[in-house]
Amino acid sequence: MFLDLTILAIVLAAASGLPGLFLARSSVRGERIAAWLMAGGALTGLVCAAVTVLGGGQPTAFFPWPAAGNAVVGLDALSAFFLVPVFLVGGLGPLYGLGYWPQRLHTSNGRKLRLFWGLLVAGMALLVISRHAMAFLLGWEIMALSAFFLVATEDHREESRRASWVYLVATHVGTLTLFGLFALWRHTTGSYALEPVGQDTLSLGTLHLLFFLALLGFGLKAGVMPLHFWLPGAHASAPCHVSAMLSGVVLKMGIYGLVRWLSLLPSPPAAWGSIILALGAVSGLLGVVFAIGQHDLKRLLAYHSVENIGIILLGLGVAMLGRSSGHPEWVALGLAGGLLHVWNHSFFKSLLFFCAGAVVHGAHTRQIDRMGGMAKAMPWTAACFLVGAVAICGLPPLNGFVSEWFVYLGLLKTALSGGTAAMVGVPVLAMVGALAVACFVKVYGTVFLGEPRTRAAGHAREAPLSMRLPMLALGACCALIGLAPVLVGPVLDATTACWLADAGAETVRLGHIAPLGVISVLAFSLTACVAGVMVFLGRPALASRAGPTWDCGYARPTGRMQYTASSFAQTIVLFFNRVLQPHGRRPRVVGLFPPPAHLHSHVDDAVLDRVLLPAGHRIEGWFNWFHRFQRGLTQHYVFYILLTLLALLCTLFPFKAHLAQWFAR
Repeated sequence: MFLDLTILAIVLAAASGLPGLFLARSSVRGERIAAWLMAGGALTGLVCAAVTVLGGGQPTAFFPWPAAGNAVVGLDALSAFFLVPVFLVGGLGPLYGLGYWPQRLHTSNGRKLRLFWGLLVAGMALLVISRHAMAFLLGWEIMALSAFFLVATEDHREESRRASWVYLVATHVGTLTLFGLFALWRHTTGSYALEPVGQDTLSLGTLHLLFFLALLGFGLKAGVMPLHFWLPGAHASAPCHVSAMLSGVVLKMGIYGLVRWLSLLPSPPAAWGSIILALGAVSGLLGVVFAIGQHDLKRLLAYHSVENIGIILLGLGVAMLGRSSGHPEWVALGLAGGLLHVWNHSFFKSLLFFCAGAVVHGAHTRQIDRMGGMAKAMPWTAACFLVGAVAICGLPPLNGFVSEWFVYLGLLKTALSGGTAAMVGVPVLAMVGALAVACFVKVYGTVFLGEPRTRAAGHAREAPLSMRLPMLALGACCALIGLAPVLVGPVLDATTACWLADAGAETVRLGHIAPLGVISVLAFSLTACVAGVMVFLGRPALASRAGPTWDCGYARPTGRMQYTASSFAQTIVLFFNRVLQPHGRRPRVVGLFPPPAHLHSHVDDAVLDRVLLPAGHRIEGWFNWFHRFQRGLTQHYVFYILLTLLALLCTLFPFKAHLAQWFAR
């Protein structure tokens, strides 16, 4: 029954944007119908996912597939776990869009956005429940194409068109890789069914090839460094709730594919875990370093997605090492930390993008240095952004701390048992956390504190209720997991069973090896202390009184006389100068009465801007000589066809026989 209801939820999501196509462009009924249909589908899907992940059932269903017989869909604990962010963020997005992207203000693209939003949710849900390669690829392609049209929502802007095409190329390189992966799987196993295989079914060389194809295909979707090159532009150019979906959910489909695929392969070599750990360390560290160098709020959040994918991979790497060496505790801690961080990142990163949308909506800019003082006009948004910032930094008492703590425990247990790769992961994860704190201190202080730097920032207004409600819902999820991680213990036990069975210990429980109860007590104690300090500082006797500030000689200070994000992060950027390679234009002060000058700095992407685009331009230059054959003259093309026919006719001559006779003489 619950599988049938999940399919019904997918149908409701896919159909949510269709009614608006038959209504006038200026009609608001289409967006309301889409929001209600998506809410109904999301609620149905969440209920089914919750019952499945706690009940542990694994029903399957069949439907005819022209190319390969019957395709299978199923609903187990792992699928249900990933359906939660799909339907949660997918259901909150249309509600947020009522205030952020209303149809009356976006008549040219509002209907398109809602149509492809529903198809995106349906495609992701389909691939998550697929148990057949063809059904999986169908959901994967629906997701890929829908995300392309969502990134290109504002297709009148060159930036959006460029970002969407880069994304389309990247996602179809990944799709072609998956075609090769499933073709090899069919060749070696004789079936397209995504089911575990026996120990002697695959040779070691085939196992390695399957692993690297999966790592490339799913790593491109997940945004693993250096396969992340499509991610910053797509996240920055799309509408903010689309960016929330891309970062919070679409990236996790790559993680789901990797986890599901590795659960099908028997006895993974230890080198696989070390490779995943290395990729996680590189993604985590470089992701946060490049985030610090950004001035665009949405690009900064996009690079933090790369960082958090790295944290998830660190957990998966520990679990892989546990499967290889037969240590079920490593598997439980590593996989539980990685999977819980999938949830946590979906919640706090979607929250941060929703808040960023409210800020951009109020300040009319994405540039951090042109904001400031927005907490006065937008207190709800500032509070929600603070919750998301604390959570993404991995600080207690919020959810990011819990999942990173599991990853820490797994890394430490692995390192103490002689795991060399895990020894590197511990200091890297600590450095990532410290740099994330520095980055979000910069962001929060520049955007919400101080004084407005522009007139638009000074006239900003709080987001409407339809935008605040999704923020509050995601903030509540962050607080609930952080304060009561005991609640997610049974969920993680059911979800990690797919890997623990291979390690030979299905009965390992997360609560027996991780102090979930102690974390809850400490989280509630810390929350009580913070609340007590806030109550004490808010007493009437200690209330602040308005008065002149100590101006240090500045009789009339302005918003320009305060630290910017660039100046705050300058020391860190210079420390990582060889990696970031910042460039820009510094102001020159000349004469007694110098004219106005501006500081401009920029950090290019390490892969797209420094490697792929220059290589593409170089290859294009090499082939410029071929343009002399494309003159647009019909007689030239007829001549080329004649030469081709002559060459083909020459292949019919028995040159080989004549040569053999000649040599025989």
